[in-house]
Amino acid sequence: MSLAYEIVGVVFALLNLMSAYGKLARTEQFVDIMPTIGVPLRALPYLAACQIAGAVGLVIGIWWAPIGIAAAVGFVAYFLGALAAHLRKSDFKNLRGALLMFVLAVAVLTLRILAA
Repeated sequence: MSLAYEIVGVVFALLNLMSAYGKLARTEQFVDIMPTIGVPLRALPYLAACQIAGAVGLVIGIWWAPIGIAAAVGFVAYFLGALAAHLRKSDFKNLRGALLMFVLAVAVLTLRILAA
């Protein structure tokens, strides 16, 4: 189970680092979507910081399970908030990405708990 967490956790960490980069670089994707779901653009650096911290926590969690579990719980909450933001504004067009990341966060959490 540990190898499964290592693979899925690192891939999920990389996906979040790419997303954080997009937020910090203010790519068109984020600049267009965030205001439509009620997230002000000034929040992008804070959201990116959460993703970077979580990604680092997942990698550290390979060796120290409590940090990995905490990071995975944080990601579940983060993407639950993303889902809520999209659903609140009936933004079904962009919901798929948040839903995929939420499912991956739950998978990472489950794998980290089972590997502990």
